[in-house]
Amino acid sequence: MKPTPTGRLLPTANGCDLVLTRTFRAPIEDVWASVTEPQRTARWFGPWEGDAAPGRTIRVRMAYEEGAPWCDVRIDACEPPRRLAVSMGDDAEKWRMELCLSESGGTTELHLVQHLTSEKGLGEVGPGWEYYLDMLVAAREDAEKPDFDAYYPAQKAYFEGLATER
Repeated sequence: MKPTPTGRLLPTANGCDLVLTRTFRAPIEDVWASVTEPQRTARWFGPWEGDAAPGRTIRVRMAYEEGAPWCDVRIDACEPPRRLAVSMGDDAEKWRMELCLSESGGTTELHLVQHLTSEKGLGEVGPGWEYYLDMLVAAREDAEKPDFDAYYPAQKAYFEGLATER
């Protein structure tokens, strides 16, 4: 099955937001656990360690990246089970992201939002997040993991096209 990109680019006062969405037939608390508990994040993104609290920094292992590097992630806000805001990177390039969850009738919708000051690299970033969110779906369903080659460079043009539509 060829994955279909879901990303949207929304203008903001400081740039734009890249928004990707997934829907789960599960309670919000269960989906929240999938994106916050280290043993569950290890199944689709990577494990993390440290004292997780707003204003604190944890270490996350990006298990599905080349070399499986560890990186520092600052928790900017944590409002269980609805919102987790984090930032990572250095002074030259900082990534600010949020996971926002909502539930209705036993179905939980997850929005991954990356706050961008520039559209540079959107053709690489977008497919990466599509891949990781589909990894989350596969981990939750105990399904086969997706193949990154189905996302990049296959979805690069789609995401570059989002920038030109604005």
